[in-house]
Amino acid sequence: MRAAALGIALVAAVALTAGCEDVASSGAVAAAANESAAATPAPDADAAVTTDADVPAAATAPDVTVAGDDARAAAVAAASAHPTSALGTVALLTVKGRAPKTGYDRDQFGPAWQDVDRNGCDTRNDVLRRDLTAAVLKAGTHDCVVLSGTLADPYSGRTIAYVRGQDTSASVQIDHVVALSDAWQKGAQQWDVGRRTALGNDPLNLLAVDGPLNGQKGDGDAATWLPPNKAYRCAYVARQVAVKYTYGLWVTAAERDAMVSVLSTCPDEPLPAGSAVPPTAAPTALEPPPAPAPAAVAYASCAEAWAAGAAPVHAADPGYATHLDRDGDGVGCETRP
Repeated sequence: MRAAALGIALVAAVALTAGCEDVASSGAVAAAANESAAATPAPDADAAVTTDADVPAAATAPDVTVAGDDARAAAVAAASAHPTSALGTVALLTVKGRAPKTGYDRDQFGPAWQDVDRNGCDTRNDVLRRDLTAAVLKAGTHDCVVLSGTLADPYSGRTIAYVRGQDTSASVQIDHVVALSDAWQKGAQQWDVGRRTALGNDPLNLLAVDGPLNGQKGDGDAATWLPPNKAYRCAYVARQVAVKYTYGLWVTAAERDAMVSVLSTCPDEPLPAGSAVPPTAAPTALEPPPAPAPAAVAYASCAEAWAAGAAPVHAADPGYATHLDRDGDGVGCETRP
């Protein structure tokens, strides 16, 4: 009974859509924003092995058991009981519709794998050294380039042998836990390139993972893709919450509900190291969300709005424009083209 009561209490909340766009970033964010222009990546033949391909996520979506007002109430309750937990932090994320993907390009986040921490090694190899065990390093690279190692893959739960090479490197890829195109559609398109470069190279947002699963994930968020390894889902969603809170990115309502559904099974799951930490003074009441600001770029067509999962598009939603609303009732793209 006690566990059931806790589950009900935690299944109730995230309308506390505090404006997080100006939340102070972690030290890595500030340093990267200031130094990215001067950073010079170490040469790396594997630099082309990148992450979060712009393909639809496969159907490994969560079973959302907590939704809408219940999810909002759960996050607020969790913020009171566990203010600095991942579940409590969900209550502090702004909830908006997904903005158009118009203008997105990987280069908007700076050249892939810069040396933002000025340690003489590019970010890809930094993450491989961090996440692999028994790593063998290439001589003459100042202990930078990883030639081989073993990955305990968090997404599949399998052990993967990594060997650097044209035909083998892709077995282990570096995933942006919050995909860059997802970030673009949820606030990053309004940033300068320094801040976007910081996000693209922040260790908080990077994991070495199974390559094929990274490709399967694409640019999916928590509402459309979760790791098959269920034992890792709490830590995975907690990291997404941490990145979005630290950088002030918003979430969709469906994404918020999926985060609450996962984290309500582990209400004490902490935010990972490197993230901004919410104040311990938790919200005590469910506040209505502010009206979302219109997106800088409207959807070009209803087909684009439906493909982005944003239709129907209401007048206050990002991406709305009168050319999408033929009957002028304030709701565009009401039927799938």
